[in-house]
Amino acid sequence: MGRSAGEEARLSNLDGKAPESTDFANYFCTYAYLYHQKDMLEDHKRTGAYYNAVLQNRRQFHGKVVLDVGTGSGILAIFAAKAGARKVYAVEATDMAKQARTLVEANKFSDVIEVIQGTIESIELPEKVDVIISEWMGYFLLRESMLDSVVLARDKFMAPGGAMYPSHARMFLAPIHTEAGARRNTDFQGSMEGWAEFIGEMSAYYQVDLSCLSEPFRREQRDYYLQTSQWCDVHPSQLLGPGTPFVSYDLGKVTVEELKAGIRENFEMAVVEAGPVNAFCGWFDVQFRGSDASPADSPVTLTTAPDPTGATHWGQQSFYCVPPIDCAAGATLKAAIKVDRRRDNHRLLAVELAVKVEGQSGGARELKWNIE
Repeated sequence: MGRSAGEEARLSNLDGKAPESTDFANYFCTYAYLYHQKDMLEDHKRTGAYYNAVLQNRRQFHGKVVLDVGTGSGILAIFAAKAGARKVYAVEATDMAKQARTLVEANKFSDVIEVIQGTIESIELPEKVDVIISEWMGYFLLRESMLDSVVLARDKFMAPGGAMYPSHARMFLAPIHTEAGARRNTDFQGSMEGWAEFIGEMSAYYQVDLSCLSEPFRREQRDYYLQTSQWCDVHPSQLLGPGTPFVSYDLGKVTVEELKAGIRENFEMAVVEAGPVNAFCGWFDVQFRGSDASPADSPVTLTTAPDPTGATHWGQQSFYCVPPIDCAAGATLKAAIKVDRRRDNHRLLAVELAVKVEGQSGGARELKWNIE
């Protein structure tokens, strides 16, 4: 469920926890619009992967009870019904539930699909389910923190031996070449020049000295231009090395506590083509493999990796390095990554990366970004 930056207002509480009503307004309201559902549905790599994962594994759905977490338009619930599910509970927190009911009725699945408006945390079901399906992924996989609700649904409603669709997920990082980082730095410098002109004008026109705010303004602008990741559509030719999977999740086993604890991983990235490394590119994939008790007959993978045919609606995230990191072909980048939920909004992410070119003295860098 990746979304364009800025769609959610930032929340700022001292303890980092948003009131439920505010969180609902800032997170869920966007999904109540059909234009938003259209954006997701017309991403055919996304929708097609789910369609294939369900319809190519009819045996795993036929006669089963299915829970669709965050059904949105109801499309995944309809796929499950088409595959022969006995019952589908389609749970949706927003008023999009009304549109989902309309779609279910129009496609003559009302006898199978029951649309329930509410959150997973608040609803109850009359029976355990055999399959949980959900499109919960956000930018860089974890933005939005919807996986918490999917895991809660698993613990609350899944019968023994049940299967998660998708069942596994991985996160990747790779060094890339891009001119975008230099452009962002130019924009940052231009912003600071504009500020200098502004405080000069304020002093000349109104005899008010705003120079005491220059450092806070600089931090604010640096955070925006240089320390905020950016949605991008990276072409494979920009990759300086292959993507390295630095964390993986078995969705049948991962806990909410593990997710809340964030990511702490050490890994290496190979540099196949000579740098400089202008940015690191992040993406994810998810796999539909079923469970040990009910493995998929035809496993399907949905990837958001750089693709010459264009990006999914998730795109990739570019984490810019200003200045860039110089390294030769054949070099190895030793990296330590931290990914945490932001204190001001737990649905957004903060990323830290410590990276060093192996064998190169003085090349260690400490980089920090926000994912908006």
